[in-house]
Amino acid sequence: MDQTLIALVMIAAMLTAVFLRAPVALAMGGIGAAGYMALSSAPALLSYLSSAWPDKFMSYELAIVPLFILMGNIATRTGISARIFTASNAWIGHYRGGLAMASVAGCAMFGSISGSSLATASTMARVALPEMSRSGYSGALAAGSLAAGGTLGILIPPSVVLIIYAMLTQQNIVKLFLAATIPGTLAVIGFTLAIMIWVRLFPEEGPRHARASLKTRLRALAGVWYVVAIFGGVLGGIYGGLFTPAEGASVGVVAIALAGVLTRALGPKVLLECLIDTAVSSAMIFAIVFGADLFNVALTLSRLPVALADWVGAMGLGAMTVLLLMIVFYLLMGCVMDSLSMILLTVPVFFPTVMSLDFGLTPEAQAIWFGILTLVVVELGMITPPVGMNLFVIRAMSREISLGQIFRGTTPFIVSEFSRIALLVAFPGLSYWLVQILN
Repeated sequence: MDQTLIALVMIAAMLTAVFLRAPVALAMGGIGAAGYMALSSAPALLSYLSSAWPDKFMSYELAIVPLFILMGNIATRTGISARIFTASNAWIGHYRGGLAMASVAGCAMFGSISGSSLATASTMARVALPEMSRSGYSGALAAGSLAAGGTLGILIPPSVVLIIYAMLTQQNIVKLFLAATIPGTLAVIGFTLAIMIWVRLFPEEGPRHARASLKTRLRALAGVWYVVAIFGGVLGGIYGGLFTPAEGASVGVVAIALAGVLTRALGPKVLLECLIDTAVSSAMIFAIVFGADLFNVALTLSRLPVALADWVGAMGLGAMTVLLLMIVFYLLMGCVMDSLSMILLTVPVFFPTVMSLDFGLTPEAQAIWFGILTLVVVELGMITPPVGMNLFVIRAMSREISLGQIFRGTTPFIVSEFSRIALLVAFPGLSYWLVQILN
């Protein structure tokens, strides 16, 4: 059988398995193994597996992932999310739609610690949904703001998905973290503007409430100062070259754990729960990484990435046309796959194609720009109806909010995300300007 045909059958079989809700790691790993044997042989597969396991799991980039997950788990279980929302609410909650804006701000701050979209959405929803319900906010605005705010977890540094992208494309993690800063800030601004426009059109859905006193605001701010200090210290140290990303993650874990002990929120039982959750999450991510690696190695044997790049060149399609087709593909895949799985599946195939096109950028700038753009599009896929992952996280957190309300509530944020994608496509410098300035 032709190599390219084998690769296409593999992709079709894997997508079918995912649509049928098979575990992503098993779908990619099992089909990848079968494809590897079809393209080479069973002994070759065993030989690859004997060296791939230790090589893959001893990589520097993957060593960072459990540390950032542990930091996020400790932050979740020590009540930091509640303090973040309280502080945001105290300062901007009195505006019309202010609780929704506070939720977005809280998601941005918590996302900088957790590095996960689903964790950010679910954790902040536990805190913010009851408060918005008591204050008379519509289910649509409450759910939409939290679903959209949760997506900030995979872009605002430190991001687990961004670390995986760096590993797949051999890019510098620090530079990618820097590059995500401006797009992440644009997301917060865009979501806030979306809320402001929404409550101007439907004022009854985001009512005002009493302004907190200055004393209350300062007290709320005092409850989160250490979060800002830890976040600033970890990223500042990484950007400033004081320590590597792995060392920075270790510093963050120790600092957030120490803060939990000092606030009496972190005891032996809670710490054990955090460690168990971290082990489970890390094992799941590592399984997906290994399954994706096996699948992508088989695709490489089939030479599909090279054939795809050659086909695009022969078709004479413009660089922007190819990029837009990839964006559409990501939006469709976002309906059935989580962000990590999408990155692991598509980047090894799409990245060589993108790097073979001329966007008028240096190779490093183009790689960084594509990485940030990919994450932004993946974010959008997580809130795109009918089956965006974050939509169902919010639905699970509040059964009284119907899916119809959630879909309606995400509309302004989807418009905002399309606007941000258009800006990043039109002005690639937004993705790597800080990298050029600070390096």
